[in-house]
Amino acid sequence: MTGWLDGKRALVVGAGSGIGRGVVDAFLEEGARVAALELDRAKCAALGEERDDVVVVQGDATTRVANEQAVATALDAFGGLDVLVGCVGIFDFYRPLSDIDPDDVDRAFDEIFAVNVKSQLHSVKAASAALRASRGSVVLTESTSAYYPGRGGALYVASKFAVRGLVTTLGHELAPEVRVNGVAPGGTLGTDLRGLSTLGLDDRRLDGPDRAADLAARNPLGVALSGADHAWSYVFLASDRARGISGRTVHSDGGMGIKV
Repeated sequence: MTGWLDGKRALVVGAGSGIGRGVVDAFLEEGARVAALELDRAKCAALGEERDDVVVVQGDATTRVANEQAVATALDAFGGLDVLVGCVGIFDFYRPLSDIDPDDVDRAFDEIFAVNVKSQLHSVKAASAALRASRGSVVLTESTSAYYPGRGGALYVASKFAVRGLVTTLGHELAPEVRVNGVAPGGTLGTDLRGLSTLGLDDRRLDGPDRAADLAARNPLGVALSGADHAWSYVFLASDRARGISGRTVHSDGGMGIKV
């Protein structure tokens, strides 16, 4: 792939690690100019040091203010915006509803839906005018959890079903000026996906010495995919080669749909 995104101006939300960082690197490789919104200050600093061609904004993607600041920064730097990518997320580490204390349900629900769903609503809201002007596109991060049972607990799966719904309804709402699509990754190597602080899971991350073997065993292709692997699906959907595609999802999951 060479120059698939030449001239494109992109904002990647949740860009500091994992899939988001993979998207940043792939977009730059394909010729895009990239701005990034990231919560973690250390990740912002690392991204700025490693990629001096990225415009980095530190802020909380669950808030209106941070998203509007990131969009404004991208517009100031690039003169417009063609692509918005949402990669923010937290996990519930397969916690069943029966194991959540009734006193924690409200706060846990609010936390996971704020990060996994509301952040993407704020991002699209902040960027929609600029994207309409450029006839641009949005790519949101769903998950294989929104399609197959057992890939998360009740809260995480519900939140990813909500993102799946956003792809459909925002694709309808923003047409014909803006295309909206999703990527539904399977499990990912090297991600810094953390758990809900409400449930005491914020120090846990999806990793471990057998992670690659575990991921490969889950899918028909027997592959363990990294953020960089998933990133090429975002490149395609953001490119003009996908100009006739909206309201759809690419399943970067090793072929889970053909699993028996």
